[in-house]
Amino acid sequence: MGKASRRQRGSDRTPKAARPAPAPFEARPFAGLPGETDWVAMREILPAATAVVRVRPEHLPDGAPSEVTVATVLPMAWPALHRTDGTVLIGTQSGNASGDASRDLAAQLLAGLAAAQGTPVTATPQVTADSPRLQDLLADDTTFEVTVHEGFDFWVEGQELEGEAQESLERANSSVVPTVAMTSLPSAYWVRIGERAHVRLVLPEDEDVATDALARLHAAGDDGLGEGTRLLGAFRAGGLLVPVWDLDPELEAGDHESELAAFGERYRAALAVDAPLTPDERRARSGLLSRQVTLR
Repeated sequence: MGKASRRQRGSDRTPKAARPAPAPFEARPFAGLPGETDWVAMREILPAATAVVRVRPEHLPDGAPSEVTVATVLPMAWPALHRTDGTVLIGTQSGNASGDASRDLAAQLLAGLAAAQGTPVTATPQVTADSPRLQDLLADDTTFEVTVHEGFDFWVEGQELEGEAQESLERANSSVVPTVAMTSLPSAYWVRIGERAHVRLVLPEDEDVATDALARLHAAGDDGLGEGTRLLGAFRAGGLLVPVWDLDPELEAGDHESELAAFGERYRAALAVDAPLTPDERRARSGLLSRQVTLR
């Protein structure tokens, strides 16, 4: 190859300085959004749930709906779906992982709005530092109220299924872990896994602040949800802490509401303590850290 050919090929390459930078890591990707704790729950711990958000008009293609349904999972783990009735859905658990879940979901939202009616979005481009975030796209007055479903019938709402399609939906529904939204604290969910029952609570404080408060309660023996319950450990997800309690499997979700409310009061009191952790509390903190699992 001659020098002229090499120069010509080299001239087609985009200079490195002009390429968009990778999306920066965001420890709390949903910070600043209404319902930050439930965004984390939708992405990490809920099996079948939906919520509706509103998109700013300047980001809407012609004819696109201003409301989008956020779901935990869509068929085939699609990132988004624009149904024949015009409804747009995005899946929070589609597997995209740039280091900023907010940019990933924003890309899915824009792709779903732009897709033709009746078509799924099977993949989205890799996001960059220039890609918008949900905080840029969602209307200031949007809310985030989660509805927990017993299964995935919301995939095909208003449609009749037959044969293999119906069988596929039934298989998906059979895999759903029974889940109930608690009412005494936000973002608290009772789940039954096999013969065991648990409560998972997404705390709104930074994960390290929440761990200190839990350590104070654990050292004082006040971290349970009543007789026969114990704090198993916690997930770290989206920059927040999700403690998990083991419960009496003979009881139902509603039987734990008063104890969960009482825990909330104790937790807020522990947050308000303005003093270094005591030696017992530091040991409790170390124990809690050893039982934390990071979901990223």
